[in-house]
Amino acid sequence: MAFDDAQQHPHLSPDSPPTSCYSLRMLTLRRCVVGVVAVLLVGAAGCSSPSQTATSESAEVAATRVKANAGDADAQNNLALLYASGHGVPQNDAQAVSLFRQAAEQGYANAQYNLGVLYANGHGVPQDDTQAVSWYRQAAEQGDANAQHKLGVMYRLGEGVPQNHVEAVSWFRQAAEQGVADAQHNLGVLYQFGLGVPQDDVEAYKWVTLAASRASAEAQTRYTEAREGLAELMTPTQIAEAQKRASEWLTASEQRGGK
Repeated sequence: MAFDDAQQHPHLSPDSPPTSCYSLRMLTLRRCVVGVVAVLLVGAAGCSSPSQTATSESAEVAATRVKANAGDADAQNNLALLYASGHGVPQNDAQAVSLFRQAAEQGYANAQYNLGVLYANGHGVPQDDTQAVSWYRQAAEQGDANAQHKLGVMYRLGEGVPQNHVEAVSWFRQAAEQGVADAQHNLGVLYQFGLGVPQDDVEAYKWVTLAASRASAEAQTRYTEAREGLAELMTPTQIAEAQKRASEWLTASEQRGGK
């Protein structure tokens, strides 16, 4: 199986050198503002639709700006999303960074994650993996699953931190337990190759099965193929045990209201 970053499809073998991760980190953020085409970011509530009139969009932006200027972290994050996308305001990465930073410094996890992504990709700020890791970590420590996954990626590739597969496993696992499909797949890869954990094909199959069950269509196909390739190395008893573990995980997740 090949290691993946969220919503991108690098094909790194377990012994690939930790080369630049820039291409892995493009377009890795979830969208809320409709029409974002370059940087897709997390956390905007009450997003405008392109079908709305310019007047209604302007009123929304004005109301959001008032709240942001008053120090409301959610509004600061939402206004930053608009600047990052150019939706309702002129596209301005530097302004997005400024607003994300204001919210992030108040401890707003979505903004911390978003600021980390801008540093990782060099949008509005010089590209800086160390800063990206710092902001990912702050969001991850608050339980943000996407940030946990991204922090795992940074440790896996040695970007902004020394490469550390044990740390990568820890962060991937936290995100995987929250239902992040890419983290589940990446955790499976580390189990398959014994990176940061004892080698375990059963656990690898379990996590890749879970990833395939909840990934987007393209990723689902890729993860299913990875699972089938792994199955060729396993006995029927091992596959049955892995399927049982995956089923138990899904049941437990549903019972606790998980994804």
